[in-house]
Amino acid sequence: MSEQGNIRNNLWINGQWVAPAEGTAYDVEDPATGKVVGQAAAASPADAHTAVRAARAAFDDQRWSGMPARERSRILLRAASLMREHTEELAQAESLDVGKPITFARNIDVPNAADHFEYYGALAQQLDGSVRNTPLPALAYTRREPHGVVAAISPYNFPLILSCSKIAPALAAGNTVVHKPAPHTPQTAQLLAGILQEAGVPDGVYNLLTGPSPELGAALVEHPDVNAIAFTGSTAVGRQVARTAGEHLKPVVAELGGNGPNIIFEDADLEAAVNTAISGFIFNTGQFCMAGPRLLVQESAYEAVLNILEGAVPHVPVGRPSDPGTVIGPLISRSQLEGVEAKIQQALDQGGRLITGGSRLEQDGGFYLEPTVLADLPQDAPIIQEEVFGPVLTVQSFSTEEEAIRLANSTPYGLAAGLQSQNISRAHRVSAKLDAGIVWVNGWGMLDAAVPFGGVGDSGWGRESGPEALASYTRTKSVIVAVDQEAS
Repeated sequence: MSEQGNIRNNLWINGQWVAPAEGTAYDVEDPATGKVVGQAAAASPADAHTAVRAARAAFDDQRWSGMPARERSRILLRAASLMREHTEELAQAESLDVGKPITFARNIDVPNAADHFEYYGALAQQLDGSVRNTPLPALAYTRREPHGVVAAISPYNFPLILSCSKIAPALAAGNTVVHKPAPHTPQTAQLLAGILQEAGVPDGVYNLLTGPSPELGAALVEHPDVNAIAFTGSTAVGRQVARTAGEHLKPVVAELGGNGPNIIFEDADLEAAVNTAISGFIFNTGQFCMAGPRLLVQESAYEAVLNILEGAVPHVPVGRPSDPGTVIGPLISRSQLEGVEAKIQQALDQGGRLITGGSRLEQDGGFYLEPTVLADLPQDAPIIQEEVFGPVLTVQSFSTEEEAIRLANSTPYGLAAGLQSQNISRAHRVSAKLDAGIVWVNGWGMLDAAVPFGGVGDSGWGRESGPEALASYTRTKSVIVAVDQEAS
């Protein structure tokens, strides 16, 4: 793939590329240069209706849901295999869209996305109900059935992974899908459309809409023929999605913002713990809902940890995403860069101590920021309470285990958390008390298609990945068959 990408100015509906109803397009920028690299089709609510109609027809005639589960499984496993065959093409597209370092796109994003199709391809054959023992003069059993049409709305930070974590279980369960990726990141979704068709997914089962219009997502959520919603994005937009879905009584899986606390206890291996803390806040340039931007350090280790951070963070490679040695790339857009800069300045104005970083980096016209560490901020500081979504780490001290738990749980978010300690009893004890959907002990960011993740509080509800996600894309039906007692 060239540096200009290979962006299609079409929508994928009912197994073919079609022009948007209004014939409009929008510019897609490369975050590493700020330059336009192509135009993607700008779908409208009319296109949403066309895509939903195609998905509804594909569901109603059972071309997918009526297919034997073993055959659906083979197709999804074939999709996983094709994704691996196209690793380089997918990785280059993901890197260009997001500004993601190519090494991470190649070694983390594409393999993880393919793993979701492989995992749910296997689970597709295990969608069984169960017989229930009752005192009724009847045979009682349950069936797990697909919802119907699923609207999958995915974000810009992990376009491929967070699309596949929705699409794979939805398809495994027998649903059809209308997919809306973030407007910044259309390319891997466009490539995925071709991969699913080559794998054997029937026409109309997967449909793709690109576009920046807020009305597009609203049209999907409100559409009477959309039966379930899977959304990843900001808490503010998630609230609106949930509000609208609630009015229409549609089930929603919503993975929203995060502001993960990472606790370093004094008994931790400090060098290892700080390395974990660094990877937890710089990964994906901090554009990671499950990042660890809040570091809580026990008082006796506080200054030592700050010294290690001050020496190590400036040496993390920041640069062009195409460079294999790059660890931190650009932020997604100029507006995101300016928003993070404003939060850093506000924290400094409030008396925060700048340990390292804090400045914009000028390179190729891209949206780069130095990895930044701030210390000594009060708990009510906005940069502590709010999601930053950039390579920024705040460091606070605590004295007791109880105080660490209180500080960790004192924001509205509850997506991810972590703790670093060599005391296994403490690890289990503290993990149980952290308000988060996933807790990492002596590590950060370890994820797998088999392990569920999701939030509590302002981080949403429902779970992606694992068998829990598959359950979200099905509904349970009970069947009770009366037994003719006289005949017996």
